[in-house]
Amino acid sequence: MLRQIFAPIHPDGWKFVAIGAAVTIVLWLLWAPAGWAALIVTLRIAYFFRDPWRITPERAGAIFAPADGLIVAIGPARPPPELDMGTEPVPRIGIFLNLLDVHVARAPVGGTVAAMRHIPGRFVNASLDKASEHNERLALRIAPEDGPEIAFVLVAGLVARRIVCGLRVGQLVAAGERIGIIRFGSRADIYCPPPYLPVVAVGQRTIAGETVLADRAVPAPVSGGFAH
Repeated sequence: MLRQIFAPIHPDGWKFVAIGAAVTIVLWLLWAPAGWAALIVTLRIAYFFRDPWRITPERAGAIFAPADGLIVAIGPARPPPELDMGTEPVPRIGIFLNLLDVHVARAPVGGTVAAMRHIPGRFVNASLDKASEHNERLALRIAPEDGPEIAFVLVAGLVARRIVCGLRVGQLVAAGERIGIIRFGSRADIYCPPPYLPVVAVGQRTIAGETVLADRAVPAPVSGGFAH
């Protein structure tokens, strides 16, 4: 718990914290109660941009959660057309991030960034499945050294207005590596091509870089989030 509270701040958040601190000082000089309120808001901003330490297991053939949040959907869906991965439906796992979740995104697998596409769109509630198709989003395709390519999409939400990602096509990433941040509430969708099978359940909470979402070594389809 202490590591969550006192985690470092993501670099993208420092400018917001600085603005909040400056406003706090000004309001404090004008009227102390307003200064206290501004201080609380500034601390909340710092908490939102926290970047806690994570340890990604060394587990071959696994897809890890790219974001903290709640699994709100697991079902077949076509890969994002902008990534040119065909039209055959594959299992898609949708993770919803609320304002209290860590919003630093991490790579679900290690490999080469094969494609990146930014798609402008709307900002409907990210907990809804239609957000995956209609909202502002960033689609990425990673090609591991072994196994099929993985697609995942960072989706803006009702409050989120920007997805910050420093990756570039051709870059090598490690599983669990930080790849960016989604500001203020959003969603992450992960597409699991065969032979990967989901090993999680709707309603389960995820930890970015640590929770295994799918595995290509499980012997049979899962039921209720566990392999049989």
